[in-house]
Amino acid sequence: MFRGLLIDKQDGQQTASVQMLDQASLPEGEVTVRVAYSTLNYKDALAITGRSPVVRKFPMVPGIDFAGTVEASADPAFAPGAQVVLNGWGVGETHWGGLAELARVPARFLIPLQAPFTPRQAMGIGTAGYTAALCVLALERQGVTPDKGPVVVTGAAGGVGSVAVALLAKAGYEVAAVTGRVQVADFLTGLGARHIIDRAEISQPGKPLEKERWAGAVDVAGGQVLANVCAAMRYRGVVTACGLAAGMGLPATVAPFILRGVTLAGIDSVMAPTPDRLQAWQRLAADLDTAVLEKLMHEITLDDAIGIAPDLLAGKVRGRLVVRVGASQ
Repeated sequence: MFRGLLIDKQDGQQTASVQMLDQASLPEGEVTVRVAYSTLNYKDALAITGRSPVVRKFPMVPGIDFAGTVEASADPAFAPGAQVVLNGWGVGETHWGGLAELARVPARFLIPLQAPFTPRQAMGIGTAGYTAALCVLALERQGVTPDKGPVVVTGAAGGVGSVAVALLAKAGYEVAAVTGRVQVADFLTGLGARHIIDRAEISQPGKPLEKERWAGAVDVAGGQVLANVCAAMRYRGVVTACGLAAGMGLPATVAPFILRGVTLAGIDSVMAPTPDRLQAWQRLAADLDTAVLEKLMHEITLDDAIGIAPDLLAGKVRGRLVVRVGASQ
């Protein structure tokens, strides 16, 4: 038996509770992992609260991330005792995820824990930080270098945004951080942001083309915010889109794309191939200061997760929520 957070649905009513689970109920997979840490992400909070149909099959253990130690394996790539990380792949949606002491997954879902990170630090990064790294790498592949001009990050105080600010600042970019919580300005400047922009400035409908401001962008918001960011990009600017916190719609025109040559690059972290994942984690290992990482992390227990989920959806959480699931590692 092992402890886990289980979401179930009976007669149309969803419930979420921490309970004892039978190991025989684990899904199929080549590798069984003793989970040390998981995370609480926006998608996890949607699943736990039932506010969006994230969970595709019930019962379900949420948690789109985990880090821990291999307990049993039928794949030679991951021997018992190896430390591993999982991000995405639909866990917590169609396959039991990381908010439990044990997880069983296909071997292809896993990558080795990257030095110098501990499992706790890896979950301080989690899918959010790994997604931020994918965004930064995409900007670089598209030719956005620090000399091209400033880069804007929306949702900068959240999990993706805060890591994106830190990585971009470390790489020498002039970073403008957009947040709906201007009281966290000191936190963002501490991560390396040079400018703080109130989200209200870019959340209302604007012109098809605005004054050119940014050479690059990392957007977690979608909706009107993304439309306004696109409208204010410099000639041949690049926008990486990785979230929909402000809406799934895109009330924009083609003007930025055909008149300024702006590129809108979609970032998918869930099904990204293993080489891309390893490159992102290697970039994080090289450029994300662990002292900065500690500033982003707020540790909670498995029992705390259900109560905190609504606060995460309400935008009341700063940085990264790390969930201590098993023994500290």
